[in-house]
Amino acid sequence: QVHLVESGGGSVQPGESLTLSCKASGFKFGWYIMMWHRETVWKQREQVAEITSLGGTAYADSVKGRFTISRDIDKSTMYLQMNDLKPEDTGVYYCKAVVDLRDYWGQGTQVTVSS
Repeated sequence: QVHLVESGGGSVQPGESLTLSCKASGFKFGWYIMMWHRETVWKQREQVAEITSLGGTAYADSVKGRFTISRDIDKSTMYLQMNDLKPEDTGVYYCKAVVDLRDYWGQGTQVTVSS
């Protein structure tokens, strides 16, 4: 079955960087759209970035220019490079895959940005 496992979260200071990883299994990685979402104290779960099966990417306005989504098909892993982190980026980050019209979620990884 589809299984998504996030890692790479942690506590950093404003302006620092983190890279999140999402290891996928149970489906043909690269064939389906995948996203990063986050839950913050200010907003319910919101989509941060997506990468399509063709490799196209899109970002929320709040992270555009600071975050980069990518994937390594050989490793079945999706990444979220987060630069210039701000306190408002604090939250739980989830990866999501839409496989055959069904949503699958990872368990989430905590990112805390605080001075």
